[in-house]
Amino acid sequence: MTRVVVPIGPQHPALKEPLNFRVIADGERIVELELNLSYSHRGIEKAAEQRDFIRALPLIERVCGICSHSHSTVFSMGIEEIMGVEVPPRAQYIRTVIAELERMHSHMLWLGVAAHEVGFNTLFMWTWRDREAVLDTLEELSGNRIHYNMNEIGGVRVDLSPPQVDAALARIPVLEERMRAYVAMLEDEETMLARFRGVGTLSREDALRYGAVGPTGRGSGVDYDVRRDDPYLVYDEIPWNVVTDTDGDVYGRTKVRIGEIKESLGIVRYCLEHLPDGPIRVAAPKAAPPGEIYSRYEAPRGEVAHFIRTNGTDRVERVDIRTPTLANWTSVVYSLVGRPLADIPVIVAAIDPCLSCTSRITVLNRGEDARGETSPYTGQAGWFP
Repeated sequence: MTRVVVPIGPQHPALKEPLNFRVIADGERIVELELNLSYSHRGIEKAAEQRDFIRALPLIERVCGICSHSHSTVFSMGIEEIMGVEVPPRAQYIRTVIAELERMHSHMLWLGVAAHEVGFNTLFMWTWRDREAVLDTLEELSGNRIHYNMNEIGGVRVDLSPPQVDAALARIPVLEERMRAYVAMLEDEETMLARFRGVGTLSREDALRYGAVGPTGRGSGVDYDVRRDDPYLVYDEIPWNVVTDTDGDVYGRTKVRIGEIKESLGIVRYCLEHLPDGPIRVAAPKAAPPGEIYSRYEAPRGEVAHFIRTNGTDRVERVDIRTPTLANWTSVVYSLVGRPLADIPVIVAAIDPCLSCTSRITVLNRGEDARGETSPYTGQAGWFP
């Protein structure tokens, strides 16, 4: 057997962000794969620790452009729980509306990118056209298409007017019709069936073994969603369902995401039609008492968590962010072994990776450090914040 090492990245035309695969192939078949992360470190966690809660929130929102509301909400919920602040019901509903619009925007973006990876550019243009309706709604409600800046500690920044609510509700039937068209396309379109079905297979047992989260795990039959299993905002008050699939491949993950768009449309409609009256924020203390919390949230890509420690001041002493992309990378490495080299783009795209979210870590190696001295972490190599 003749093995060839194929380096992909960290700078590569197929990669939008710095990432390195060291692919060991026998002919066109992948027999081993090494993944190297963290070519970009923006220092957001440490920068957030140097700012008070008000100034840290916009920074936390910029951990990720697509999951901006996810990060600001999970951070806000953690600080509010430590402070003992009860967010008004109307603000909780508004946060939920923005959260589900963001989920739809993320999944539509992903569907277009996945179609582009297999050369189906017609679907790419259709999904991104429909995504514009979601982005228009986000802009009308918050003032921004991306980085909505809706959250404040204690509630939300702006209220929703009746004309804004009516305009958002008017777009939902059109998007529901488009989702039905995508489901029909997924069942009949030969391009998608040939390039998605049976590709990147991950059994339920392997998904659990490697800690897959979000649509990656639910596409392998893992019936787990933070919104239901550890409810926050108003998810325990409204009707919706967790979407799962048992195919365990890229096709199954695609079905889960399209199903989640349909569920999100229903959640947004319910929240807008049942939006309670009342204030949109309460006054929060400037400082938070000493405490620690592990705040969780179901982002579009999967569970995102913030560990937050406060010390009685107006700043966090420590914030440590765990993103779903980091949780899903090990399943990607496992799924690629045994597949043709041509499957790398679609299998990697199937987890909807975000390298800017992931690259906030340092890898410490066993044994000697760069200066030839024995590392104090000998025997403890791995991920360290």
